[in-house]
Amino acid sequence: MCWYEQLDEKVREYLPDMTMEREVPLSKHTSFRIGGPARRLAFPANREQLVILMGLAESCGVKPFLLGRGTNLLVDDRGLDTLVIKTAEHMTAVRQLDEVTLEADAGILLNHLAVYAQQHGLSGLEFAHGIPGTLGGAICMNAGAYGGEMRQVVTEVTALLPEGVRRFTAEEAAFGYRRSAFLDTEAVVLGARLRLTPDDPAAIRRRMDDLMARRRQSQPLEYPSAGSTFKRPEGYFAGTLIEQTGLKGLTVGGAQVSTKHAGFVINVGGATSADVEELIRQVQQAVYAAHGVHLEPEVRIVR
Repeated sequence: MCWYEQLDEKVREYLPDMTMEREVPLSKHTSFRIGGPARRLAFPANREQLVILMGLAESCGVKPFLLGRGTNLLVDDRGLDTLVIKTAEHMTAVRQLDEVTLEADAGILLNHLAVYAQQHGLSGLEFAHGIPGTLGGAICMNAGAYGGEMRQVVTEVTALLPEGVRRFTAEEAAFGYRRSAFLDTEAVVLGARLRLTPDDPAAIRRRMDDLMARRRQSQPLEYPSAGSTFKRPEGYFAGTLIEQTGLKGLTVGGAQVSTKHAGFVINVGGATSADVEELIRQVQQAVYAAHGVHLEPEVRIVR
C-alpha cells in the first residue's frame, strides 16, 4: 500500500471531519495560477487537526508541504507527490487578549487580520493590509512593505517541531530580511501573538486605504503573480535594476516582466513554471552583466 492510500485510511479513522482532496491542480490554489496536481490536499480546521495530520503524515513516511494561501510560490507544473496542507481555508481564528495584544491562527489572511486590528482600534498592521498571504507565511518570510515588517509586531510564535509544540519569543524567532527561524526548517507555524498600538480606527483606516491606493497604482495587481519576484539586493532596488537594464516587458511563453513594475514577473496567460524559471534566469543574467549585481529570487520554487 502506497503512502497516500495509508494516509487516506488514517484520515478516515482519526480526522473524519477534515476535508482532504485527491489529485488537485495547485494552479487553483496559488496566486501565480501555476502548478500541477497535489497527490493529496488537506484543509485542517484548527491547530489541533493540523498537529494530528502532521503526525499521521509522518507515520505514513511522507513530509507534507505547507501551502498557506499559495502566495510567494512557484509550484512545478508536474505537481507535488506529497501531502499539501492549505491553512488559509479554515485555520483563521483571531481574538484580542488584552488592550494591545492579538492572538491569531497561522491561516488567517494578513488583510483580514489588519482589518480586525483596525476595527478594534489597534495600529501596527497597516503595512500588511495589501500583502496577499497568511499570517504563518508572513512570519516565516518576515513579510514587509512600506517600512513595516512582521518582526515589528510579533511577540510570540507557536510552532510544531518534531519533538512537539513549542512557543518562541520574538528574539528566538530570529527575524531578518525575508527570513526567520521557521523558514526552510521542519517547524510548522501554528499561530502567533502580536503587540499593537491603540489608535483611532478612522485614522488607521485612512492609512490602510492610502497604502492600498499606492499599491494598486504601482503594482500589477490585475495579473496573477507571486508578488515581488526578487529580494532587494543590498544598496539597490531589484525593480529599478531590472528597468534600467531595459527588461520591462521581456516575455518567455506566458510569463512576463511587468511593464508596470519591473520587480514583478506576471502570468499574462497560460504561463508554466518552466516559463517563469527561464524568465527569472534571463533577468538574473542580464542584470548581472549590466550591473554586476546578483538578484536572488524572493519567490519560493517548489518541486
